Amino acid sequence: MDERAALSLLEGELEAAGDDAAVVDDLVITTDMLHERTDFPTGTTRYTAGWRAVGASLSDVAAMGADATAAVAAYAAPEFDRDELLAFVRGARDVCDRVDATYVGGDLDGHSEFTVSTTAVGRSDDPVRRSGAEPGDLLCVTGTLGRSAVGLELFERSARKDTESDEDASGVERANELFRFEPRVEAGAALAPHATAMMDSSDGLARSLHQLAEASDCGFAVDSEAVPVAEALSELADDEGADAEPLERAITFGEDFELVVTLPESALETVRAAIDVDLSAIGSVTEPVEGITLNGEKLPDRGYTHGT
Repeated sequence: MDERAALSLLEGELEAAGDDAAVVDDLVITTDMLHERTDFPTGTTRYTAGWRAVGASLSDVAAMGADATAAVAAYAAPEFDRDELLAFVRGARDVCDRVDATYVGGDLDGHSEFTVSTTAVGRSDDPVRRSGAEPGDLLCVTGTLGRSAVGLELFERSARKDTESDEDASGVERANELFRFEPRVEAGAALAPHATAMMDSSDGLARSLHQLAEASDCGFAVDSEAVPVAEALSELADDEGADAEPLERAITFGEDFELVVTLPESALETVRAAIDVDLSAIGSVTEPVEGITLNGEKLPDRGYTHGT
């Protein structure tokens, strides 16, 4: 079975499964595994890998509206290179510092492929689930969508070249910057008192909406003009030609780790004033019979699948 089928199976066996993180006595805990082959394109620095791997788990804590406390990582590789290991730890520590959490170490192991398993913990006495969206609520997202899609394209362009030019080196540097996202922990905590449902967009906006709709038994109506597409993705589309579709890539690629949240319309301006990242209202929650639509047309369940 694929990843989603496996997750559905486990949700039937594990009471705490189904949200971005589990909650045990106000402790929010989540874990992730990333592999070199599927998650770290050629050109990804170990510093970026440390940042991104730990950041992915911190993003799950953010999606619960919790305050991040600490993170650990298990680092496995064919050999332990001094500079690579130190760079990884510094990236992990820096992303934790960004959200006022602490990187407290982890484990080391030999493995045929560079692989990282991360765990993050946080605290919340009133976590936000995926299951509370109500018809009439606004649908919102933080930040912009499409950064990781651009980063991957830049990595792949460099990998296709036989020799590396200054332009290629600059592209790889930019790709690493795009892969180092900021977990929205502060925004998640500010959204928590007002949000009716929330998750992160690691699987892409379209897939996230299908997951939220299933959990909340609702539909969504999305306005494409309101979706915040990353400027870098629009620039990439211009570079590639008219056939490129930045909106489709922005909503289906995933791995951007923004927050997808529903909240009453009356709370929108209050929340916007309380967070330091843009919050875009991109649509509304509808009755389940109306399904999930983009500009009135059915929005397919497409997005990132781990391990492919």
